[in-house]
Amino acid sequence: MNTAERNTGGRGGATAREVAFPCGDVVLRGDRWSGAGGAGSLLFLHGGGQTRHSWGAAARLLAADGWDCTTLDLRGHGDSDWAPDGDYRLARFVADIRHVVSRAPDRPVIVGASLGGLTALLLEGHHRVARALVLVDIVPRPRPDGRRRIHEFMARHLDGFASLEEVADAVAAYNRRPRRRNLDGLRKNVRQHANGRWYWHWDPAIMTLASGSRLPDPDEVLRAARRIDVPVLLIRGGRSDVVDHDGAAELLEVVGKARIVEVAEAGHMVAGDDNDVFVDAVRAFLAELRD
Repeated sequence: MNTAERNTGGRGGATAREVAFPCGDVVLRGDRWSGAGGAGSLLFLHGGGQTRHSWGAAARLLAADGWDCTTLDLRGHGDSDWAPDGDYRLARFVADIRHVVSRAPDRPVIVGASLGGLTALLLEGHHRVARALVLVDIVPRPRPDGRRRIHEFMARHLDGFASLEEVADAVAAYNRRPRRRNLDGLRKNVRQHANGRWYWHWDPAIMTLASGSRLPDPDEVLRAARRIDVPVLLIRGGRSDVVDHDGAAELLEVVGKARIVEVAEAGHMVAGDDNDVFVDAVRAFLAELRD
């Protein structure tokens, strides 16, 4: 593992180290905040089309509580390598994270949103490597219409944007919320080409996964979930169109140690919509693990 220190800024002047994990045909890159309390480790896995920076605010706060926090860019996303063969089947994500966890000093609590949550579910169900799971607005059987809306959003902008303002408009339209005035955070999720246009910071070949053709069958995910015997927290967005009450109830039925917290005013992007409430829910769950 290669590391290099840099200051991430943010509340409390928290400092993160850049980390890199060679995983076969790709190198995954991320940030690590070292907590001083020896509480254990947290591994954050973002959703499809996002980057590790979607977790930055949460990771800084939880590191201040004593947790060692690592936020990763999944293969094909952010600063991690693109798959040389364009293969983004879920099994590849699972294998990557299994490799990362095998180098951890302890069994981490894995926090996964959407694609990252599906990866965590399959990883734990098949390999039992985590201390606990936090699933952020994802269940084995997500709503087809919500999943379809994600795919349509990602596919609609493959030709890029003329400005960051256009990026902000597109995100606001997807989230069905007013556009944020501060555009600085968007720079971490897009990259500017020599032609001046801004593009999402992920490999367009990922669309083969987002189309659903390479997503696992929900029954396959449920079979994996039935084998999970660690505490699981599902944090659901009250305005989400991806996780409904039936999907959440099914998860609670098959995972004996699962519970649910609903963030009423959040959509699918729970941490981005209400990071303070999200972090409070995670803190309460982690406090029980430490007792």
